[in-house]
Amino acid sequence: MSDPTLSSVDRVRAALRAAGHPDTITEFPAGTRTAADAAAAVGCEIAQIAKSIVFRAGGTESDVLRAGGTESDVMRADGTRAAIIVTSGANRVDPARAAAALGVSLARADADWVRAATGFAVGGVAPIAHTSPPLLLLDADLMALDPIWAAAGSPRHVFRTTAAELRRLTGAATAAIRQV
Repeated sequence: MSDPTLSSVDRVRAALRAAGHPDTITEFPAGTRTAADAAAAVGCEIAQIAKSIVFRAGGTESDVLRAGGTESDVMRADGTRAAIIVTSGANRVDPARAAAALGVSLARADADWVRAATGFAVGGVAPIAHTSPPLLLLDADLMALDPIWAAAGSPRHVFRTTAAELRRLTGAATAAIRQV
């Protein structure tokens, strides 16, 4: 869990440094809110953008523990927690496949809920440095792509990394969750 008093970009920067990852955060004033915007700004293929899709995850504590969550995972007052699926910018998430991989039920989250649950605005949800620990799952398709870029806490900031490093930074499992 990160310090909620820091700005969202500063939280990501601090998490990268704490993990021994170089500070590769870049700001693009025109914005990187969508995968297409980010790919155009960075100058890469859209598939190389690691986009974070946030769901409301339901389920019991034992479901979460079985899916790799820990007792410190925060359940919100409404009985849900954030589940962040980090997918290739070229893919759409299949919610049923993601739910099965996590062992929980998933529902779409609105922008206000996303900010409250992660500490980030939609379009800037980083795969790290959340204000409350989410369930995390990486798209297996990302593992074949290097380098990749992920949101760094705002709709104008991204950071460069590798798929293997993203897995190390997040501790997330990998699953085939692309909608076919």
